[in-house]
Amino acid sequence: MKLTIFGATGKVGHHLTTQALEQGHTVTAFARNPDAISLSHENLHIIQGNVMNADAVKQAVTGQDAIICALGMPLMNKAGLRAKGTKNIVHAMSDAGIKRLVCLSVFGANDSRDLLTFKYKALIVPLILRHVIADHEIQENSVTNSTLDWTLVRPGNFTKGGYTGTYRHGFTTADKPSKIKISQPDLADFMLKQLTSDTYLRKAPCISY
Repeated sequence: MKLTIFGATGKVGHHLTTQALEQGHTVTAFARNPDAISLSHENLHIIQGNVMNADAVKQAVTGQDAIICALGMPLMNKAGLRAKGTKNIVHAMSDAGIKRLVCLSVFGANDSRDLLTFKYKALIVPLILRHVIADHEIQENSVTNSTLDWTLVRPGNFTKGGYTGTYRHGFTTADKPSKIKISQPDLADFMLKQLTSDTYLRKAPCISY
């Protein structure tokens, strides 16, 4: 499959790119700073660009089978890059007739707020994650209001662990996770699996241990 990965220079993006190449995909890594990509592979193509530039985004999605959005920003950043950049991605995909989008969001965005523990609702979200969640919620709205075949992936807090392949996903209010944690390699594994699965088509599963 031919993929474009937005946010390829981030920690999640690095694992997505590495695992996608290992799985035989042809990857176009979209990066504002290509020098930050240390990988080298015959099936890896790098495009320099800014996701805020609609024309650059259009160039990056042209001819692809699917798109993965893994945009990230620091906790307290208020620039709204995820929301604005994802809007450009959605518009570019729609114009190019590309349907499949797997987009990284966050555990706690929109209706998944009900799945959080009291500690997260009362302390962590308002004090630490408020800008992150606000950005992701606008991002999610752009995705869910589109006609794309989308999956929004909502991970818990990132751990420093490696790949395990053992994690839970698709929680409900009657089946809340006791731990809101996931490693970046496991998150990347789950996101890539969505490319060939309809289980969460036009859905927004949370993922955690």
